[in-house]
Amino acid sequence: MQHPEGDKAYVCDVCEYKCTTTNDLQSHMRTHTGEKPYACNMCKYRCTTSSSLKQHMRTHTGEKPYVCDICGYMSSELGSLYRHMRTHTGDKPYACNMCKYRCTESNSLKKHMHTHTGEKPYACNMCKYRCTESSSLKKHMHTHTGEKPYACNMCKYRCTSSSHLKRHMRTHTGEKPYVCDICGYMSSELSHLHTHMYTHTGEKPYVCDICGHMSSLLGNLRTHMRTHTAEKPYVCDICGYMSSQLSNLRTHMRTHTGEKQ
Repeated sequence: MQHPEGDKAYVCDVCEYKCTTTNDLQSHMRTHTGEKPYACNMCKYRCTTSSSLKQHMRTHTGEKPYVCDICGYMSSELGSLYRHMRTHTGDKPYACNMCKYRCTESNSLKKHMHTHTGEKPYACNMCKYRCTESSSLKKHMHTHTGEKPYACNMCKYRCTSSSHLKRHMRTHTGEKPYVCDICGYMSSELSHLHTHMYTHTGEKPYVCDICGHMSSLLGNLRTHMRTHTAEKPYVCDICGYMSSQLSNLRTHMRTHTGEKQ
């Protein structure tokens, strides 16, 4: 529908979207009709605008016409270049209205808001698992399918996520990127550094709910709990000796091997 007055003369009669040209209105109407008249001649991709098709074709050609004049970063999309430039300017235009969090992308803000609302919009159709990000759901699905798409190129290790593979590669490279700023302790995993910091702070966050025993390590608390449950999961396969601690079993095995401590 045309409204002759004003900067945005064309108005959608379905949702009141306004625009300045008939072409824009025509493109917009396809969001209601589902029409996708532009088709890729190299795959089955279809879209609503010629500009979207032009952008898609770069996934086939590899063309990256948008270049950062600071560091040379190249992109196939102008929007990606705009987002990249914020890494140089420090600009964080998207702000949370419930805390001081700010970010460079609208998607990041949308994900952040789930921390306030508790919303978990992505649901597994095979169990009750729910999460805040589609990428987390994709990783979770591997627990059902058994798929391990990430493979180490130095051994036969395979895993379900790129972060697990990155962590595994440190067993080959010896890299220890996490460093204690108090004593210089270095670790290949951030969780190990967090645990190490308890040796400086004296913090013991793991508490026995039976007797109040406190420990700085979850593993130590599990060992302690066996004093209450009498569980002895470590068993000698020669004589049947049982122990609540692996170290005790190792000591016992020397009675069979004759090894001296």
